Amino acid sequence: MSRPVVGMAAGMALAFAGSFGGFGAFLLVAALGSLGWAVGHWFDGGGRMQDLRDAYERSRR
Repeated sequence: MSRPVVGMAAGMALAFAGSFGGFGAFLLVAALGSLGWAVGHWFDGGGRMQDLRDAYERSRR
C-alpha cells in the first residue's frame, strides 16, 4: 500500500474516532482523509520534514 493511501486511511480513522454520525462527521472524515492523502503523497514525492521546518523558519522572518 502506498503512503498516500495509508495517510488517507489514518485520517479517516482519526475522524471516525473523533465523531460519529451526521453530515458534519461526513465532512470531517472527507477533510481529514484528503489531508492525510496529501501528506502521504508529498512524502512519496521525496518531501522531507527538514523542508517543512525550513519553510516555517523562513515564514517567521
